[in-house]
Amino acid sequence: MKKIGLGIFILAFLLFIALLSMGKYVVSKETIEKSVPNKAQLILQSNSFRYNDGKEFTNQYLFVEQIKLMLNQSNESILAKEGITDQDISNLVYHSNFDGKLNFTQNSISQAFSNETTLDTSKQKLITENLSWLFGRELSDSEELSSILSNKKTDINNSILSKKGFESSKMGEYIFPITKNSTQGLSVNSPWWMFLFTLIFASVGVIVHVLPDLKKYPGIKNDGIYKNAATNRGWIGVLVGTFLIGFYILLYWFPYYITTWIVMVEPLKRALSGGEASQWFLYGLMYTLAMLVMGVRMLIKYRNNKYQIFRTISVMFFQLGFAFLIPEILVKLNQPEFNFANMWPLDYDFFFEWNLNKLRNSGGLGLFMLVWGIALFAIGVPIFVYFFGKRWYCSWVCGCGGLAETLGDPYRQLSNKTLKAWKVERWLIHGVLVFAVVMTGLVLYTYFSGNNEVFGLNSFSIRKTYGFLIGSVFSGVVGTGFYPLFGNRTWCRFGCPLAAYLGLVQKFKSRFRITTNGGQCISCGNCSTYCEMGIDVRAYAQKGQNIVRSSCVGCGVCSAVCPRGVLKLENGPTDSRVEDLPIILGNDGIAKLNENLK
Repeated sequence: MKKIGLGIFILAFLLFIALLSMGKYVVSKETIEKSVPNKAQLILQSNSFRYNDGKEFTNQYLFVEQIKLMLNQSNESILAKEGITDQDISNLVYHSNFDGKLNFTQNSISQAFSNETTLDTSKQKLITENLSWLFGRELSDSEELSSILSNKKTDINNSILSKKGFESSKMGEYIFPITKNSTQGLSVNSPWWMFLFTLIFASVGVIVHVLPDLKKYPGIKNDGIYKNAATNRGWIGVLVGTFLIGFYILLYWFPYYITTWIVMVEPLKRALSGGEASQWFLYGLMYTLAMLVMGVRMLIKYRNNKYQIFRTISVMFFQLGFAFLIPEILVKLNQPEFNFANMWPLDYDFFFEWNLNKLRNSGGLGLFMLVWGIALFAIGVPIFVYFFGKRWYCSWVCGCGGLAETLGDPYRQLSNKTLKAWKVERWLIHGVLVFAVVMTGLVLYTYFSGNNEVFGLNSFSIRKTYGFLIGSVFSGVVGTGFYPLFGNRTWCRFGCPLAAYLGLVQKFKSRFRITTNGGQCISCGNCSTYCEMGIDVRAYAQKGQNIVRSSCVGCGVCSAVCPRGVLKLENGPTDSRVEDLPIILGNDGIAKLNENLK
C-alpha cells in the first residue's frame, strides 16, 4: 500500500511539473487590453506586437522574451518623443557657454529648447525641476557638465517611464498578466481535471503512503534516518531541496513562467472570492494542502501523544481557516483581505502606508483589524508568552511553524546543535528583529511626516531591501527550500523577527520551562537529535537543569521521544524557573551529599 501511495504521488507530481511545458501562448489585442488597459495602445503600436499578433508559442521562455521586447520597444518610442536624448545634452552644453565661460542657467535650458512646442516646454520643465540645483555652480569644463547631465538623463527618463511607460524595475508586473491572459492549453480548457490529477492526487498519494503506519508503534523510532537518502542530505533530499528552492525563485521573481499552474487553480479562486488567481493564491493553496496532508502524517505518527495531537490539529485549523479561507471570504464580502493569526513583525508590511490606508478606509471592520493587529503583538504576546511560552504561537498558531512541523518533520534531525551555530543564530535572528524595528520606524515616520529620509536613510529603499532579503530570500528560498539541508526550522531559528521577540519575552518573563529529572537520564541523545531548534537538550538533562531557552518553541518532541520520561513541559512559578543545580556523581558527590545532610 505504501508503494501504491508513493506511485500515485510521483505520477501526480510529474504531471504537475509537465504542465509547465504543456501550455500554449497567444498574444492578441484583447489580451493586451485586458492585462494593461491604461497602457495597451503603447504595446499595440510596437513592431514586435504587430509581428507576434495571433502567433502561437509553445515555448514559454521565447514568448516571455517577445513580451519583454514589446515593452522595451514601447519605452523606446516614448523616450524618442518625450525623453532627454544625447542631442539634447549636447545642446544644453553648447548653450551654457557664454563668452568662454561655462554657466548652466535657466537661459541655457530656454535656448536649448527654443521651439515653442508642447514637447519642448515639457522638457524644459523636467530639466528645470531636476537640475535647478546646478544654477550658478562653478564648473571646470564642458566634460564635467556633460557628465552631470548624462547621469541625470537616466533619472529624468526613468521618471517619464514611471508615468507613461514601463519601468525596468517593474517589468514583471506587466509581463505576468499578459502571459497569464495569453496562456492556453489543458490548464485553461480542463482546469478542474488538471487540479484533480495533480494537487489532489498528490495529496491522496501521500495519505495512502502513510496510512500503513497505523500498524506501527507510534512515535519516533531510530530506524535509519541517518542512512536514508531522503532524510540525511542524500540525493533524494537534494532533489527535494532543489525543487523547493526553484519553486520559490519562480514564485517570487518569475511568476510568468508558472502561469499554467496559476490558471489551473483560477476556477477555485473564483468560487471562493470571485477574483482572479495570482501566484500567491497558488502558493497559499499548495501551502495549505501540504500542511493538511503532512498533518495527517503527524497525527498518525504521534497518535499516542495528546499534546502532539492538539498542536498539530491547532496549526492545521489556523492555516486552513485563518490563513486561507477567511481572507478569501473577506474579499468575497468586499472587505480587506486579512489574516487574523498573523502579526508584526512577521507580517512586516502591516504598517506600510498602503495597508494602513486600506484598513482605515474600510469602515468599522477595517479599524477593528488595525486595532487587532496592534493589540496582538503589543498586548497579546507578553500575556500569552508569560503563561504558555512562545509555543502558543510558534507551535500552535503560526503557519511558518506549522509547515515546519508537518512538511518539515522528516528533516528535524538535521538542525545543527553546535555552540558555533547557536552563536550565529543569536546574532542573526536578533539582527533581523532590529532591522524590522528600524524599517517599521522609518515607514511610520514617512507615513505621518511625508518625509522619505531620516538621518540619510530612505524608508522606501530600506523596506524594499527588507522585503527582498528577509521577506523573500530568507523566509522563502532559504527558510523552506533548505529544509532537506539545514533542518525544518531554519527560518524560525535564524531569521524570524517575531520568534526573536517572543523568545526575548520567554527568556526573561515567562512561566514556561522544560523540567528535567537528571537521575533518570541514560544519555541516549534522542532529545538532542530531534530538537529542531538546535538545542542540546541532553546536556541539560544530564545535569538535571531546567531548559529555559529563548529559541525553544515548546514543540514537546524531545519529551515525546525520551524513553525514560526525563523531560516535561511545565508552566510554573517564575522565581524557581531557572535552576542551575548540576548532578555531581562519584565520591565527590557522596561527600557533598553527606555535608549537606549534616
